[in-house]
Amino acid sequence: MKHTIARALGIFIALGGLSAVMLTPLAAAPAARADDDQAILQADRALVAALDKADPKAAGAMLDAEFAWTNSAGDTSNRARVLVSLPKPPLGDESGAQVTEHTYGQVGGVQVTGGKVHILRIWAKRPAGWRLVVYHEVTQRAAPPPPGPPGPSTNDCQNPCKGVPYTAKNDAERGILASWGELETAVTNHDPNGWSPHFLDEFMLISTGGTEPVPKAGRLAQLGRPGIGPAPAQLAANPAVRFVHFGDTVVMMAQANPYAGKPAHVSRIWVKRDGMWRMAVSYQTTIQAAPAIVPPGA
Repeated sequence: MKHTIARALGIFIALGGLSAVMLTPLAAAPAARADDDQAILQADRALVAALDKADPKAAGAMLDAEFAWTNSAGDTSNRARVLVSLPKPPLGDESGAQVTEHTYGQVGGVQVTGGKVHILRIWAKRPAGWRLVVYHEVTQRAAPPPPGPPGPSTNDCQNPCKGVPYTAKNDAERGILASWGELETAVTNHDPNGWSPHFLDEFMLISTGGTEPVPKAGRLAQLGRPGIGPAPAQLAANPAVRFVHFGDTVVMMAQANPYAGKPAHVSRIWVKRDGMWRMAVSYQTTIQAAPAIVPPGA
């Protein structure tokens, strides 16, 4: 189920609790699924209100034990660190921001856009209710960077195309890593037909280096141009990738190391559909404090 809304000023607070405003789904869905959509959006509005008020107690009650917050500089903090000093959200109470929500079984992904600032919040259904697993910010460029001198490049994709520095713990992780290797092989070969099956139709890529979000159709158009692409970013060995499992939906948090330049923190949702693990969303924030990676022989 997908919802797209614009938050209006004051929508968050009604008699100290949640607003009673109901959102109408764009398409019909089973009652239980629609109930989850509404519950996720209610929890999300309550979190935004707590963050805007700088209320760590209220915010903390909604943060999962696996929680990670990545800001626009690429700094990533765990739950304990966030609650010691609650970060200030870049969009405040998110009045007027565009919000899109998708539910995948026990996981809900809320994407928020205000100008060049994008926020992904990933919620998980726990026994005590919906809890926030990921808060991930990306601030995109206002304009493309000026062209620089040609740099070193390679189209030899070993990691993740042929393997990664991580041992999968179960069939789900093995399936995800296999799907990832196959889709990145397709990227390297500019093969849109090989790439497309690994993504849900609503897939969205948002990265620090881009100027606009890239939907599935946009990525297919890029890959449809002739040529051989450079090798994709590699999965870092340290810090180790984290997979948080919720049945046929898995949240992935990792560091991606490019062939040259600064690494990025990546948050993704993977969903198993028709026997294949498919990516639903990918947010990538450059880690500004990290040293740039220098290619061998450069």
